[in-house]
Amino acid sequence: MRDVPYARLAAAMLVLTVVVSVIMLIPDWNGEQASTAADDIDTLLDVSIVASSFVFSIVMVLLGYSVWKWRARPGDESDGEPIHGNTRLEIAWTVIPTVIVVALAAYSWIVLDDIEAKEGDEQIQIEVTGQQFTWSFEYPELGIASEELHVPADQQIEVHLRALDVIHSFWVPEWRIKRDAVPGAPGADIDADFVVTPDKPGNFSLICTELCGLGHSTMRTPVVVHESEQEFRQWVSEQDPIPEEEQPAGGGPEPPSGGQPQEVESS
Repeated sequence: MRDVPYARLAAAMLVLTVVVSVIMLIPDWNGEQASTAADDIDTLLDVSIVASSFVFSIVMVLLGYSVWKWRARPGDESDGEPIHGNTRLEIAWTVIPTVIVVALAAYSWIVLDDIEAKEGDEQIQIEVTGQQFTWSFEYPELGIASEELHVPADQQIEVHLRALDVIHSFWVPEWRIKRDAVPGAPGADIDADFVVTPDKPGNFSLICTELCGLGHSTMRTPVVVHESEQEFRQWVSEQDPIPEEEQPAGGGPEPPSGGQPQEVESS
């Protein structure tokens, strides 16, 4: 393989990488950004696209050159030369993908660690429950329940996910955060919590992205990001309280209005 023009092939790979990357980066794949995590996640996607374009270019250039260089000439019906292998080539096509995958994994780890970092201890706690085919929300620290997700802009929220029947998946596209809601969580050994900081006021949609039954496509719920804390507090004051039996236990059930605990009759 001494007559292989390695420099020209490498140049062709780089040119094709640039062309494919430019074309693939033109579309706005993820759309509007509405959280502090969105830009980091979009950048990670762009880097992955460029890396994928590089691998694609290597494969296509080598494939195209091989088909052209060692094609059967007209009238040639002889068998091809027996080839045992090429150790250097096998090492190359093992090392290059390994390096790319490890690099992307390391970068992804850094991004994930950054977007999952908590900003102090001032998160708004929200318990999100998915069931066929609806979402419900409780704000335990505020003592309210809602059928819509409302949060203030520029304040980190901590979401605790669970499902009552089958696996659902929490996704607000503009936030870029997607997390499965698993039956048994919270309380089970399942990582179903996350933090996110919405930074753009507006109306969005919470979408279930895990096929959960015949009504899966209808499992959408309004998400409202309020422009100010005052506007959010005004909404809170208009909501129904969490039913007493669902409130977090603080040492037992509330006594009746007379002030004395009820006696439980034994049968």
